[in-house]
Amino acid sequence: MTSTSSPAAAHAAQSNYYRPSRAMRALRFGLTASQRLWPALGVRAAYRVFGTPLPPKWLYRGQGPGADWRRESWAFEDASVGIYHLAAQDSGAESAPVVLLVHGWGGHAGQMLPLAQAVAAAGLRPVLLELPAHGRSAGVMSNSPQFARAIAYVAARLAADGHVLRAAIAHSLGANGLALAAARGLPAERIVLLAPPASPRDYTRYFAHTFGLSEATRLAMQRLFESREGVLMQQLEPAAVGPRIAQPTLIVHDRDDRVNRFADAEAYRDAIAGASLVATQGLGHRRILKEAEVLEQVARFVTED
Repeated sequence: MTSTSSPAAAHAAQSNYYRPSRAMRALRFGLTASQRLWPALGVRAAYRVFGTPLPPKWLYRGQGPGADWRRESWAFEDASVGIYHLAAQDSGAESAPVVLLVHGWGGHAGQMLPLAQAVAAAGLRPVLLELPAHGRSAGVMSNSPQFARAIAYVAARLAADGHVLRAAIAHSLGANGLALAAARGLPAERIVLLAPPASPRDYTRYFAHTFGLSEATRLAMQRLFESREGVLMQQLEPAAVGPRIAQPTLIVHDRDDRVNRFADAEAYRDAIAGASLVATQGLGHRRILKEAEVLEQVARFVTED
């Protein structure tokens, strides 16, 4: 997902997500054949592939946070979300402010473990959220608007249980969902966006290019997404959500990120009043989640007065 208006640039920026493989070639063949032989079916098939997280979630079922974490499963919409609490804090840190940590597209809660540990070391209570259709959570398809609703729902339940949400931290498409949730009034005192994508519309162009879809199919798929979610894709972009985010916001993005462009982070920084952007180099899209300097900066930000 990129913020550029150039399809060619979008394709280049996204070249590391849908990696060439036998499965990808088979999907491409099936989608191009269906759009040619039965256009309406092609649109529905493209929509389904577009909304299915890759790699498949079953690959990550054994890569959760580990035995030190207590998992709860909460029903949510037609799926579920997984909530992980640090077991050692169950009896000693009930009153500590909560930091909600959210993974990205095709990810899982375990990817946020280094940040969760840094938050716990700073005296806060980390809560890991595993989104619908990811990890051990139920569901097959998801998207950024559902991410936003899941984040808001979990935050509301935590507040109802008496917890103060000190901060919310999210990575990649999770950061896009978090920004939307914050714009809609998420009761978090601080927001951290890690490697956020800026434009779902441009991502559909990259998706269409990757799978050989025509512009007519791409546009129909976008319209199907918008009608089912009740939101236009342009309403998910920084220019639309940023001005409505009131919390102090930290953005961290690597200049060598090959999934989401550094310019995407700059778009959020420019749209959110007072937002700070930390630029890293050489970490790419996922290593920022465990780099010691990033962990330190994020922990410092969420504990500031």
